Amino acid sequence: MDYTEETLRRVNTHKGIIVDVETDMIRLSNGAITMREVVRHPGGVSVVALDRDGTVALVRQYRYPFRRHLWELPAGKLEPGEEPLPAAKRELSEETGLEAEVWTDLGEVYATPGYCTEILHLYLAEELRQGEAHPDPNEFLDVTRIPLDELLDRIDRGEIRDAKTVVGALRAHRLRRN
Repeated sequence: MDYTEETLRRVNTHKGIIVDVETDMIRLSNGAITMREVVRHPGGVSVVALDRDGTVALVRQYRYPFRRHLWELPAGKLEPGEEPLPAAKRELSEETGLEAEVWTDLGEVYATPGYCTEILHLYLAEELRQGEAHPDPNEFLDVTRIPLDELLDRIDRGEIRDAKTVVGALRAHRLRRN
């Protein structure tokens, strides 16, 4: 059955720094009228930087919505008109100082498809070289490296819950096994 929803009216309710919010009046497949809120997001990238010794680079930063520090894969949002792979290279260098010779596309994930258009592009970066990190002026983070297996254990224990980190680590692990 086709459950496509028809947009009847759209109101831009918020123009933000990173996201915009729209409220749509829609018609459901059964004919009922209801509302949907949609957060428009430019998309982002996330990088599993895997060194020859099997360690993965993680960044720790404060995430205001959750009021806590989280360990995550290096990541960032796409700038207007920016392609995902150059953005991934930029973010990895800015946050960790790392550069990679080999890049593998790990696919895309929809972060929160119930209300947000954000698409996260995941990459595996290998054959790493260390340079100097140069985070954005108001970006404060710590960088560490842990074995990929330890990262997976921390995910299994619920210590790391960030979606892009969970999916990126699992996809990198699966690719590495094959």
